[in-house]
Amino acid sequence: MELGFTTAVYIVAAVLFILSLGGLSGQESAKRAVWYGIFGMALAVLATLIGPGGGLWLLSAVLIGAGGLIGYQLASKVEMTQMPELVAGMHALVGLAAVFVGFNAHFELGNVAAMDDLAKRALEGFAALLAKKSPVEINILRVEASLGIWIGAVTFTGSVIAYGKLAGKVTSAATKLPGGHILNAAAAAVSLLALIGYLNSGGIVPLVVLTVMALFIGYHLIMGIGGADMPVVVSMLNSYSGWAAAAIGFSLGNDLLIVVGALVGSSGAILSYIMCKAMNRSFVSVILGGFGGATGPQMKVEGEQVAIDADGVATALEEADSVIIIPGYGMAVAQAQQNVAELTRRLRAKGKEVRFAIHPVAGRLPGHMNVLLAEAKVPYDIVLEMDEINDDFPETDVSIVIGSNDIVNPAAQDDPNSPIAGMPVLECWKSKQVFVSKRGQGTGYSGIENPLFFKENTRMFYGDAKASLDKLLTMIT
Repeated sequence: MELGFTTAVYIVAAVLFILSLGGLSGQESAKRAVWYGIFGMALAVLATLIGPGGGLWLLSAVLIGAGGLIGYQLASKVEMTQMPELVAGMHALVGLAAVFVGFNAHFELGNVAAMDDLAKRALEGFAALLAKKSPVEINILRVEASLGIWIGAVTFTGSVIAYGKLAGKVTSAATKLPGGHILNAAAAAVSLLALIGYLNSGGIVPLVVLTVMALFIGYHLIMGIGGADMPVVVSMLNSYSGWAAAAIGFSLGNDLLIVVGALVGSSGAILSYIMCKAMNRSFVSVILGGFGGATGPQMKVEGEQVAIDADGVATALEEADSVIIIPGYGMAVAQAQQNVAELTRRLRAKGKEVRFAIHPVAGRLPGHMNVLLAEAKVPYDIVLEMDEINDDFPETDVSIVIGSNDIVNPAAQDDPNSPIAGMPVLECWKSKQVFVSKRGQGTGYSGIENPLFFKENTRMFYGDAKASLDKLLTMIT
């Protein structure tokens, strides 16, 4: 009866998770989709606690309460600008959990093997499942646990490094140890040998060696990826965490964990592929650190950056009929989305056409800009993807770039030696006028100079985006 109830609840939870993922594909359905996910997870936890092998109620309650409290505190205090590193941190925890569960399966396997038949009959839960396995099934379990540990360890250190790069605590430049890819290949070969050794001996030493190699690969792999690729890295690590969960689900015999892990793993992989396609990059090249460094001498940028004040921007906007706003990470840092939304409302009230152009990798997290604009109540129908709006720039009077660099960089088209050569970008320089809201004259997160800032029809609106827009709003009523 307990098993039947647990299975039924798991099916309902799995359906809710699928509905949640489907709903997250659109801004209008995203809020409802989040609640599907919350309710599905609550059902899954409840079914696990009261299902076969349930127990340790006090400890479970303490751990769930502590985890919920920590999660609530983090969610309440984190800024939208910190969301990418928060996501990377969550992926690290999933990977670490997979490592711990895998080692627990190894130790439990040893404990069960040491018991006599009488003692095995009294076992419950996961231990009882192990006691019924044949030698072949035990070897399969060891493979599953090893895969869970290996993927989890790669995810853990990779996510920690990704967090450091996103938070500015680790250099965003692509950095490799001497030997580069050879070191990663050697570590992968040692991991395979350790797996073979573990299957033959069942000892802890090969498992520890496999774990150490995986930890190194996660560290070195992500260190070798440049900052411009961080959005892809975040979604890729999301995929890794899903596959780690699925592998551990096989080890534990937990059907829901397998389903959820597969959903997260496949959706993360698909998202990574879509983003790589949007950047005109090979997925394999990105994850192996093949992006982020120049292939030759880059084209020299000539001219100078010409500044403009709020009066000049306000005058141009008053005279314009069509405006396209391109948000980037700088808008998130300045928390200027409300000001941008207010500017949009005022311009539209004057009968002007105002739209937003969203690049697939704008910000440092997939969908980062869409979330910020939705939070500021910007109408969904004027927020357009790159492919929908790129052809409209030549007929646009004014383009406003707020804190973006690489996604509006014409070097992607003009300079074959640029690190972002071939990457599709928003062609805002084709507008009649371009205003760039930027703190100073430095390069963006990836460290690549942008010729857009030196073009004749571009003016630099220097200063913090929120403060600059505050001043601009006083002149547009």
